[in-house]
Amino acid sequence: CGGIGGDERMLSPTFTFEGPVVGPLDKKGYLDAIGSVDFDAAFPDFQSEFYSFHVDPFEGDRVWYTARGKGKNTGPLPPFVLEEGGTGKTIINPPQVCSLTIDHSTGLITKYTIGYVVDRNVGNTGGLGGLYGILYALGRPLPFPEAQPWKISFQYDLFQKVGGILRKLQ
Repeated sequence: CGGIGGDERMLSPTFTFEGPVVGPLDKKGYLDAIGSVDFDAAFPDFQSEFYSFHVDPFEGDRVWYTARGKGKNTGPLPPFVLEEGGTGKTIINPPQVCSLTIDHSTGLITKYTIGYVVDRNVGNTGGLGGLYGILYALGRPLPFPEAQPWKISFQYDLFQKVGGILRKLQ
């Protein structure tokens, strides 16, 4: 969240990674996915902003925090941005709630969750978190609905309209 990577020795053999629409990925799947993304080369000036760390009062082995961040894309981000100089666009992430679950007997991370946006109107990622939001802000969104900004569905719009009519009839 805000940055990609870390030391794989900190991850439990039973590690899982999950976001709002990604995963769960096991340790190998996660390492394979992040191993192909050189975030530091793409955003050498990225300023990670992590705050509000707290231990979950119901799951004592879980730490929650909020992540934001911003930076200018001045390098390649294969396979999404191939230009050596990047796009030149600055990304501003919305606040995203993330968590780490730690096995206290080993000190290893067993679960990592990211990308749960709490205010989709902040930043320039179209309200998307994680890599989907970054790619959207760079003008390189992935071509499926989960990687696009939220928009009301026909069904939900109809539900809202019918509900409004029924309230007026009461």
